[in-house]
Amino acid sequence: MIGSARRRLAALAATAALASLGTVPAAHADAAPPAPNLATNPGFEIPTLPLADWGSIPGWHCAAGEGAVTAAARTGGSALAVTPASADSTGQCTQTLAVRPDTTYTYRAWVHGSYAFLGATGTGHDVPPAWTASTGDGWQQLATSFTTGPATTSVQLYVHGWYGQGPIAVDDVTVSGDSPAPAPLVSSVPTADPVVFVTIDDGWTRDPAAAQLIADREVPVTAFPLPMPEGFEPDYFARATAVPGSAIEDHSVSHRDLTTLSLAEQQAEICDARDAVTAHYGTVPTLFRPPYFAWNADTRQAAANCGMKYLVTANADFGWGASSTSHPDGALQPGDIVILHFTDTLNGDLQRALDAAARAGRRPGPHTDTPRCPPGAHRGPAPYDGPGHRCSSPTDVSRATARIGPRLRPRR
Repeated sequence: MIGSARRRLAALAATAALASLGTVPAAHADAAPPAPNLATNPGFEIPTLPLADWGSIPGWHCAAGEGAVTAAARTGGSALAVTPASADSTGQCTQTLAVRPDTTYTYRAWVHGSYAFLGATGTGHDVPPAWTASTGDGWQQLATSFTTGPATTSVQLYVHGWYGQGPIAVDDVTVSGDSPAPAPLVSSVPTADPVVFVTIDDGWTRDPAAAQLIADREVPVTAFPLPMPEGFEPDYFARATAVPGSAIEDHSVSHRDLTTLSLAEQQAEICDARDAVTAHYGTVPTLFRPPYFAWNADTRQAAANCGMKYLVTANADFGWGASSTSHPDGALQPGDIVILHFTDTLNGDLQRALDAAARAGRRPGPHTDTPRCPPGAHRGPAPYDGPGHRCSSPTDVSRATARIGPRLRPRR
């Protein structure tokens, strides 16, 4: 095993001279201002998020024991230390990032140590890695560029060392290129069908009776659980979303008011929650529900950078004994989004919401219904191309948020 690693290392050393010929073009004095950095936690300065696994590195995923934050940084107070755990490992750490199709991006990072590599996969084209045999006593910047394919909407960035070699350090990652368009907001789904959409948040209380009611009544549910309760009992949320037309989506890691955080911190919250859903259930969220319906322009951009197609609020609240809608007569209308929570009252709350829908001549609709609206309009969470649909305006979203949002503050 060690001999195999040495042969791989020798092959790399033989081509190191060729690799050293590649240089990063120098910036010109009249160059345009740099594009926004699309990478999540690029300087490794964001501490482990509240409610996240102890020692996890926001935005980055490394094999157990192979990635850690170190104070030996190039700039700031933190960098990533990558240590291959065995002769069969390179110690790879990765990050998933949303991109635009047919767009060129450049991925750069400063590295320190021997045999450091960086690159991207899932781009739609082959991308050779950038690497160095040794940075000597200092830091060296590596860079690679790639152009996404016509159907590519996300890529995976990676950085790693080499088989059986010592640790490397990584700092000051940048990804430059066109950002995805900010995710639009939605509080209801424009549709003429007599349907409402049932959504359930958080997950701290997991009532078997509520999951059974969902199954018995065949209610399509869009769940927005947090990663920590997901990890406590992942099978519960799988059962609660087993009805066809259901889905598990993104609700952040820590359930903080994201408007109190920077764009970088918001992106770490949303991307890491997305990755938790993917790890637990094998699906990739495309909807994000901001905690407390609190959002700003940074939230919309951070969500888009994590691959979210929509920010989803609601215009009807049936949680904790409530029966509130944004309509003057209080009746549920086609396309309304109903918010509930995984609490000890969920079984009764859901029954009350279903009864209200039935009185209004509505039924729960599947997650796969989506509107198609004119550019700039606020759209719904899933495809629907039926007749007579309507598109909600920013005023509609604000009105629903103002009416229901204050009820969503923390409850203990």
